[in-house]
Amino acid sequence: MPIRNRFAEMLPQLAAWRQDLHAHPELRFACHRTAALVAERLRAFGCDEVVEGIAETGVVGVIRGRDGASGRVVGLRADMDALPITEATGKPYTSRTPGLMHACGHDGHTTMLLGAAQYLAETRNFDGTVVVIFQPAEEGGAGAKVMCDEGLMERFGIDEVYAMHNRPGHDFGEFVIRPGPFYASADEFTVTIEGRGGHAAKPHDCIDPTVAAAQIVLALQTVVSRNADPTGHIVVSVCTFTTSSTAFNVIPQEVLLRGTVRTLTDELRDLAEERIRALITHTATAHGARADIAYDRNYPVMVNHPAQTEVALDVGRAITGRGIIGPYNMGGEDFAYMLQERPGAYIVLGAGPGAKLHHPEYDFNDEIMPIGCSWFAGIAEARLPRAG
Repeated sequence: MPIRNRFAEMLPQLAAWRQDLHAHPELRFACHRTAALVAERLRAFGCDEVVEGIAETGVVGVIRGRDGASGRVVGLRADMDALPITEATGKPYTSRTPGLMHACGHDGHTTMLLGAAQYLAETRNFDGTVVVIFQPAEEGGAGAKVMCDEGLMERFGIDEVYAMHNRPGHDFGEFVIRPGPFYASADEFTVTIEGRGGHAAKPHDCIDPTVAAAQIVLALQTVVSRNADPTGHIVVSVCTFTTSSTAFNVIPQEVLLRGTVRTLTDELRDLAEERIRALITHTATAHGARADIAYDRNYPVMVNHPAQTEVALDVGRAITGRGIIGPYNMGGEDFAYMLQERPGAYIVLGAGPGAKLHHPEYDFNDEIMPIGCSWFAGIAEARLPRAG
């Protein structure tokens, strides 16, 4: 199962589709133009059913194989949304929308699944049904959860579900995956430390929230170093430290801290929240200040199912000859919600050298698209084989 000739021949067309999507990025659930183009193409390909409006702008295409005896249904998912980043690639197809860009490759994921859908609708060389899922709002909107909550799996009778993500920095054409926990949960905290502001020359008349906040930032690292099992995986990062004062000689009234917590098990997730709340509260109190804490649990740990992981890796190796069990990834991924609903797997496709994801100079490598299309099509045919 090497790269399929059909996809190699389609590369100029695929690149044109991808670059058009790149030039017109859309955020979260507002993927109106993208969704309309996807639905139009799915209908042109001859999909048996095209459904729009799931999770506002999600699109689903149904492709039935030549044989339907198995009754099985495999879902293939791509994400469609962009990021609030100002592009700095200088490409001819650079974003035409100020402040927005496809900095994570979702334009390429959408295009690869479209290419696979066109091929599968032409060949129908499988026994069962393929459901292609085009999801909005992966970047912070939990679009996968919304689609599941609106009955995606039940409505289309999906038995298994698969997805892929490009990764610059990995070797070109190498597939990377691991069974079990693969991507981390992604939680957020916002903390307001309230003290008593005043003149910087008279700290004894104040309750300095800056000192309390600084101690909290340091104390939070003990969750990783002294509370969690050292063989576990946990990251606690404070990413925003803002005071209510902009003057050099004013002790502020308040300090705002914002950060993220990443873990790879539910037990560590619970432990992290418990210890973070306690450390913040008691450290603020020890300094005479008060802490207000908002702790939001966002994407859960993404857990690949073992049997489906093996299939996903086998299909990838058959295409390029390269596939490995890779390390854990402490990034978040809302495909986790779909994997909570159905067995499946999520795989990474190496894109070769280039700017990293979420960087203003990132650009999807169009040369990997025949590989990605081949993987999506290969999963469908491997999981829905025809008799004989």
